[in-house]
Amino acid sequence: MHDSFAIEISDLVKRYPGRLNPTLDGLTLKIPAGSLFGLLAPNGAGKTTTIDILCGLKKFNSGTISVNGFSVPSGLRKIKQIMGLVPQDIALFPLLTGRENLKVIGGIYGIPKAELKGRADELLERFGLTNSADKLVSEYSGGMKRRINIIAGLLHIPKILILDEPTVGVDAQSRNLILEELIKINRQGTTILFISHYLEEAECICDRVALMDGGKIILEGNPRDLTDSHPECRNLESLYIKLTGKQMRDTYE
Repeated sequence: MHDSFAIEISDLVKRYPGRLNPTLDGLTLKIPAGSLFGLLAPNGAGKTTTIDILCGLKKFNSGTISVNGFSVPSGLRKIKQIMGLVPQDIALFPLLTGRENLKVIGGIYGIPKAELKGRADELLERFGLTNSADKLVSEYSGGMKRRINIIAGLLHIPKILILDEPTVGVDAQSRNLILEELIKINRQGTTILFISHYLEEAECICDRVALMDGGKIILEGNPRDLTDSHPECRNLESLYIKLTGKQMRDTYE
């Protein structure tokens, strides 16, 4: 597999017992190293299953996966050292403060204490949480929880960052801050896989997107190029409707 791709997925198939159709039906995807890549899909299209397989949480029936040159599942130990995952569900301890959460999570990553403190302080400031760092996470707003969830995935300075619906349920101010920081993090060299059903967000920040439906990629390319090549479609949302006959948000919500 080519070393200029951070993630390579080829002919990936995942079937669940008792289901007529496979959840992933020959999924093939190449994510260039250094890109801010949007995987855009409604609920039920297979995006969460794809994440779980990439992280070694689920097995697959056939196909090949490579992350930074390491195969899944044989290279998972190495992959976990270079990958950061920000799940859609808030993966924090609600009865600990924000700072305490970061200490625990940093300890799990094996980050030295002195290094961890500096890293946590820097990220808390960047994501506007310095003044709230010593409050219980249970007292945080939805947007604050989202932001510290992202910080937790960045503590070990991953080469590849995967975010599953990172702006769901957040206020406009938090959403803008999150998107601006993701652009900065990407420009500093981190490959980002941005998984969302908000097509307008991906259109704004991603240099490449793939539209997913029925467990496979139905279209891939630069967002502007995709809409330019379909002049009858004013944006990615209308293009997705044209290709699938359905709205992404209708199937998500």
